[in-house]
Amino acid sequence: MSMMRNAMRILLAASAAAAVMPSLAAAADAARHEYPSCVVLVSNMGGDLYQTLEARFQKGLQSNPVKVDNLEAPLITPITVNDGEKKWAGVSVSAGYIGLINRLAHAKAIDEIKPGYFNKYALYLAAEGGGGTAAEAPSMADSRYWTDEMMNRQASLFNGMIGMTVALSLSHHYLGRYNQYVGEMPANKPVPINNILLASAWEYDVRAAALNCLTDGLPVEGARALFDAIDKMPTRPPWTALIAPPGADLKKMSKQLKVYEDQFFTGKLNLNDWK
Repeated sequence: MSMMRNAMRILLAASAAAAVMPSLAAAADAARHEYPSCVVLVSNMGGDLYQTLEARFQKGLQSNPVKVDNLEAPLITPITVNDGEKKWAGVSVSAGYIGLINRLAHAKAIDEIKPGYFNKYALYLAAEGGGGTAAEAPSMADSRYWTDEMMNRQASLFNGMIGMTVALSLSHHYLGRYNQYVGEMPANKPVPINNILLASAWEYDVRAAALNCLTDGLPVEGARALFDAIDKMPTRPPWTALIAPPGADLKKMSKQLKVYEDQFFTGKLNLNDWK
């Protein structure tokens, strides 16, 4: 009887393990299929971008200018922060925006093994319309999409995308756009400055942001992919105005970024004629 009871215990234990193991495997798989928290990374990137600016452009900016807010909606915008008697300029970035850029970067990386995926995701985002959050990329279960090599590629593209948009928001401060137009923005309402900026002013700020990023060691490839994604959208969701004016020619600007990169490496990209 004792041997029978032991055998029964072993059988029951094995059955329980068999029931638990799939759920544990599913949990481990789900955990693996998540992006790491990028809050510290984005904050540090803001500090690095500040350090690589010319001294004349650092004036009035916080040395660690990025403030990450726990908001689900995608948001990136230049802000001012009161610190006692001083007012500092910086950039507010939401957790939802970081998530959106993570997914766009991943879609671009996947596109290298599944051509057309990036364009489909761009159209998917456009059709979704923006709402309060940005849609997850579809059909992400394929294990090839989560290899170390794929995620390293995703991280590189993410750095380029987030770096350009943070640098752009900083340029709106040190080139005087924010102070010029802040009076036209309703109090306590994050209206994109790009809804007000002239296209020529935004294009110049992209040049400044490209120089800032390249000086910091961030290539423009990710930024070009981001502009290409928005350019593919038949109707641009509201969050795209956080990055570019609604009527901006992003196909042209994507090509121009490559020109800026080539000029940078030949010593011809500068802001001596800044305005």
